[in-house]
Amino acid sequence: MKSSLRIAISQINQTVGDLDGNLKKMSEHIRKAASMGCDIVAFPELAITGYPPEDLLHKEQFVTDNLKALKKLAGHVNDITVVAGFVDRKGKHIYNAAAVIYKKEIKGIYHKMLLPNYGVFDEKRYFTHGEEPPVFKLGGHIFGVSICEDMWHRNGPTRAQAAAGAQFIININASPYHVGKTREREETLRPLAKQNGVYIVYANLTGGQDELVFDGQSMVIDKDGEIMHRLDAFKEDLFTFDLEIPLARKFAAKKAILVADKLPRKKKPAIKIKECPEPLAVETKTYRALVMGLEDYVKKNGFKKVVIGLSGGIDSSLVAALAVDALGKENVNGIFMPSQYSSIDSKVDAERLASNLGINFMVVSVQSILKMYLLALEPHFTGKPRDITEENLQARIRGNILMAFSNKFGWMVLTTGNKSEMSTGYATLYGDMAGGFAVIKDVPKMLVYKLCRYRNSISRVIPDRVFTKAPTAELRMDQKDSDTLPSYETLDPILKAYIEEDEDANEIVASGFDRATVLKVSDMVDKSEYKRRQSPPGIKITPKAFGKDRRMPITNRYK
Repeated sequence: MKSSLRIAISQINQTVGDLDGNLKKMSEHIRKAASMGCDIVAFPELAITGYPPEDLLHKEQFVTDNLKALKKLAGHVNDITVVAGFVDRKGKHIYNAAAVIYKKEIKGIYHKMLLPNYGVFDEKRYFTHGEEPPVFKLGGHIFGVSICEDMWHRNGPTRAQAAAGAQFIININASPYHVGKTREREETLRPLAKQNGVYIVYANLTGGQDELVFDGQSMVIDKDGEIMHRLDAFKEDLFTFDLEIPLARKFAAKKAILVADKLPRKKKPAIKIKECPEPLAVETKTYRALVMGLEDYVKKNGFKKVVIGLSGGIDSSLVAALAVDALGKENVNGIFMPSQYSSIDSKVDAERLASNLGINFMVVSVQSILKMYLLALEPHFTGKPRDITEENLQARIRGNILMAFSNKFGWMVLTTGNKSEMSTGYATLYGDMAGGFAVIKDVPKMLVYKLCRYRNSISRVIPDRVFTKAPTAELRMDQKDSDTLPSYETLDPILKAYIEEDEDANEIVASGFDRATVLKVSDMVDKSEYKRRQSPPGIKITPKAFGKDRRMPITNRYK
């Protein structure tokens, strides 16, 4: 005999540490789900605290307050089962946990069993792993609960829960985005559902948190491993669906934690299930990730407006477009800061970009300030030829100008360096690296061009010449990036191999690259670690970003 369960996935955007705000949003979704006649509503991993709470977890009061918030949440729960992520505590140990709540009572708690400790994850730094994978009985149905990493292992708790009679598993997640992550999830979860003969209800977080951006894309997978439903990327949603499954076998009920013997009778209004959205192209998904990460970083940190140094080049053009799409044109300011080496074309392109985007545009020359610097330093630099010192002075003056506007008007400075530049150190400390947020820090140069073309496919805001002129910092006469770096077509794949895939020079050369070029690039990467350590945070969009992902020692003689 089959029975229907109505389940809601709450794909929400939480803020770390905003216990009251997070609780309010969850309570609203519980009310909405109840009004739709839902039997269950599932929230993402650590939904009460936000993810990742990091060293807030070392503060006993924070853990205590999160437990109080869970208790308040339970007070909002009546004839609906709620699965909510929180931090549990037993003695001196804390756990990444999920509470199963019904009629104001916490019926059971699941402790995450498999704690990730790689890439951006540090869960073993904080949490103790769970020991048992319980199952729960709701009416005539048995279900399991698990948390994120628990689903990424074939012999994890899913197998035990299925063996204990679970018909479906609610897996709550805070799974961050990077290029290719959607495919990885599906390739992992679909076989798992089929092997264990269970439905998987995968509830994922959405929103930006410092360097991380969570894409949502929650989904429901049937017991044959087919995707029944998929939620949109980078959007909050409360998705409701009906799951038609047989009543559980009687033996299973004896092993399950009782939530409710019978499902309450509910009026279940008709729901319209939208078709699974088609998978997005890489450029589309990455662009949306950057927009969401930027918007949340700025707004969650209490800023409204941003300022960008516009050079007339491709990188600052992309950052400006992202800022407008994230924050609105009225909240974006662009400053063009020419020196004697700035071309007329650069000013025209920067001004045209600002006009196309509808943002405030200003011109502040660095030339007179540079003269004063050089005059002050002249007695000390006598006999020394001009070199990178004078080039970097221009960049640092620009950084000072941007920070002055930031201080005066409360605008956050957005830096414009890309991953290719950050990798090789082709950036100036306290100059173009100065700012509050490095939006495209993890975006390789060639992807910058692709993202700009994608943005222009929506509306043509980036001038054509920006795509065709040779990249240049314009810090000396006739300067080009190619004076210092290999072409970006060559550089980016070498960087990908060296940084993201941890290949050594011999392996990279074997794949077809010139040895001298590979050695030069790897040496630039190694020598620039001290710079990257002082750079602003930026949005992770590749499998291995600088910062939490890739942590190399600054003092390091290994080659």
